[in-house]
Amino acid sequence: MSRDAHLYPLRQTQVEPSDDALWNWAQNTRIGSRQQVKRPANEAELQEIMRQSQGRVRVMGSRLSPGRMLQVDENHLLLDLSALSGLIASDENSATFGAGTSLQQIYATLTTMDRMLASSPGVIAVQTLAGAMATGTHGQGLQQSSLADEALRIRMVLADGSLREFVRGQEDFSAAQVTLGALGIVTAVTLRTAPFRIFTCHKYAVTADRLEQDLPRWNEAYPFSKAWWFVDDNLMHVWNAQEASPEDRQRYEQRGRKVVEHADTGDDSLNDTIDQTLAHMHRDTQIHGKGGKQFRTVTRFRDFTDVTGDIYQLFCRGIAVPQINVEIGVPLENTPAIISKIKSWYARNQPHMHYPVILRCTGASSAWLSPAYGRPTCFFGFVVYYADDGSLSQEGLHFLTEVEKLLAEEGGRPHWGKYYDDERYTWREIYPRWDEFRALRNQLDPQRRFSNDYITTLFD
Repeated sequence: MSRDAHLYPLRQTQVEPSDDALWNWAQNTRIGSRQQVKRPANEAELQEIMRQSQGRVRVMGSRLSPGRMLQVDENHLLLDLSALSGLIASDENSATFGAGTSLQQIYATLTTMDRMLASSPGVIAVQTLAGAMATGTHGQGLQQSSLADEALRIRMVLADGSLREFVRGQEDFSAAQVTLGALGIVTAVTLRTAPFRIFTCHKYAVTADRLEQDLPRWNEAYPFSKAWWFVDDNLMHVWNAQEASPEDRQRYEQRGRKVVEHADTGDDSLNDTIDQTLAHMHRDTQIHGKGGKQFRTVTRFRDFTDVTGDIYQLFCRGIAVPQINVEIGVPLENTPAIISKIKSWYARNQPHMHYPVILRCTGASSAWLSPAYGRPTCFFGFVVYYADDGSLSQEGLHFLTEVEKLLAEEGGRPHWGKYYDDERYTWREIYPRWDEFRALRNQLDPQRRFSNDYITTLFD
């Protein structure tokens, strides 16, 4: 198998429903067989499974991660924790959910309680709570960091079937926030909550000429900021959100808490760029006509307007489409210089752009294995969608490879739940608490029950 095929596997488009093979969501990696799946009805049953079994165990979650994170060898177990879901308890400042609860369910539940999380959401809400935390899922905004940074307590079943609760303030808590599933099986998480708030998201189309100065300024001025960089056209599409005015909030409540579009702010200045991007995507994916979810991720920028809504309505807008997604977090203070280097590299090489570069910044994380650990971080995101036949644009993949190389050289840390080339990183050098995490893993799982080839390569 070529190195590119290992990093960016082709997608299987003809998976039979009767097939016993179990695939990750993107259907680019076989992770095991359906016969290997155990679905405990509750925490006690999960403990018994761990006591009675001997081999390795991995949790499937929503299977959105690259398959290498999930797959197990024959005779080992895959766990489905969907029964461990829903609201368990709440008080005026926190809520406890089962680990298998989808983020969408958490957001909806908190909204009905007039509460919200202090962290901005990731874009895909079908993730499970434990899976999103384990991979360092984050949103955008320097005043917050990853979802894991909102945890107050993390309940976990260990390799011998015993229970342990990690509590914020304890020495090992920062190890339990982002684990890659390598310490134990999370069964419940207590999240701190905040009063429900409404935001107005102002949308702009501006030149990228001053992106080095504009990106830090946007993030300092607004609680939440996200930008798409259309490098071919030297244009930016920017979402800057701030707390809604009393008038905007009143309109929102009068509409039954449905998103309010500000018709007087309509802007069609990106439409030509959108058409050009769609033409590239149609060519790369060999999908003709208007069909395909991947095209909706771009067409929503056409004739855009400012909008008012809650944070989930505004930012949790991802459309789950099989793709290769690479996201690298770099120190925020180095970001202007890195943007200049990317501009220079693009000017020299004129690479094929499959999709705009996605820019999201967060505050520092306390989680030892978070890509934002210890430093405000700017995440550069890159996407290549699968074609109808399961193939990938080689030009698009070349761009991913070259930009990841540049960002890794600048101290970048990859998002764990996405794709990356592990040969570009020396983990001990970029994660200051790497050896402390490994020591805790040795203590909690000396038999390596929560390992697979991916975890072993990382830590052993």
